[in-house]
Amino acid sequence: MNYWWGQFPPNLRLITKARLVASLGAGGVIYLTPLVFNQLSLSATEIGQGIALAAVAGTFSRLIVGRLLDRGTPTSSPIKWAAITAIAADICLISANDQYNFLIGQLLFGIAAGLYWPAIELAVPNNIENYPSIKGFALVRSADAVGMSFGALVGSLFAFIELIRVVYFIDVLCMGFLLILLEVNTINESDNKFNALNIESKIDIYNRQDNYRWLKSLMPILLISLIGTSILSLLQSALPLDLAKGGVNRPALNEGWSGIVIAIQLGLLVFFQWPIGRWISKYDAKFGLRISMAFFAIGCLLIGLSSLYKYGIYILIIGIFNISIGIAAFLPTATELIIETPPKEKRGISMALFSQCFALSGLAAPIISGKIIDNNDSALMVWISMFICTIITIIFLKIFKEIK
Repeated sequence: MNYWWGQFPPNLRLITKARLVASLGAGGVIYLTPLVFNQLSLSATEIGQGIALAAVAGTFSRLIVGRLLDRGTPTSSPIKWAAITAIAADICLISANDQYNFLIGQLLFGIAAGLYWPAIELAVPNNIENYPSIKGFALVRSADAVGMSFGALVGSLFAFIELIRVVYFIDVLCMGFLLILLEVNTINESDNKFNALNIESKIDIYNRQDNYRWLKSLMPILLISLIGTSILSLLQSALPLDLAKGGVNRPALNEGWSGIVIAIQLGLLVFFQWPIGRWISKYDAKFGLRISMAFFAIGCLLIGLSSLYKYGIYILIIGIFNISIGIAAFLPTATELIIETPPKEKRGISMALFSQCFALSGLAAPIISGKIIDNNDSALMVWISMFICTIITIIFLKIFKEIK
């Protein structure tokens, strides 16, 4: 184990530890918050509106952080502010008992996510030295998966004893530990220091048309990422409600068992992330995206069909098995493309645009899925719609020549 861990650059190991700690706290909060407020009889639409508000807040903070990173702001600074903001959100949600306080807490969590993701993602290529970046992303994504799954599992166990809100206390502890970790250790910032003068001198090399060529090449990747991130958003919003409310014929599960199923999905991602990340690194990016969309399609179809059967929970578990493989292939591939496509001095804003895919899907998917669930008393049409979207995306992958 020491030999395996020792193969990675020291700064990459530090970032991996930071992401593990952050995701450990976030796992219970992100995936179990819909169940917490479902207990308070908030409708699926109201819960979706809260998650969407978080996405809106994250949209603005992502863009601001992206620009600051390109101008030389140390990546550790937004991460620290994200931890402080997340603690404020936890304090708000611990005692929240109505939609107003739920919305305030979600607003703060959205800001925290917007501060955190562009910085923590950009820290990876800045700290890999000569190590392959796609393997670096596979490693940190594995840490995300381990933390998320364990956090959701612990939260679901507390749900069995009707203490589900303990997830917010756990997140406070994790964010506090993250702050200490970043104070004691220093993330390498040398590759990220582009002051305004350097940026302007680089821009002068190109004419205006060439300067935005990178954005044109980035657009197909962002469009495909919207589909992938929409599925991730539905796993955080629609899936918990689908489990808690039940399907057309599939019985509803209590909060504890719903949390266990979610923890299984996240645990599968832990198992798949590293080996699949290494496997797809041997092929081109289109291969990785095709694999991810194919497994997304199968998973969404199976989860949708599970609604029709009394014992459909077993079909649903097979569905999340496939979606976990899809996530393991999608995240490192898409992140690698986002980092490698633009010029180096545009990596910060490029990562912010990628993060906007999470924000936009986080805005639309919870609201739309919430209304569908409220109107149809099941999430069947949510998953069938995503199945169709993934099939269309697979077809479009043959058209986009910019993705190599």
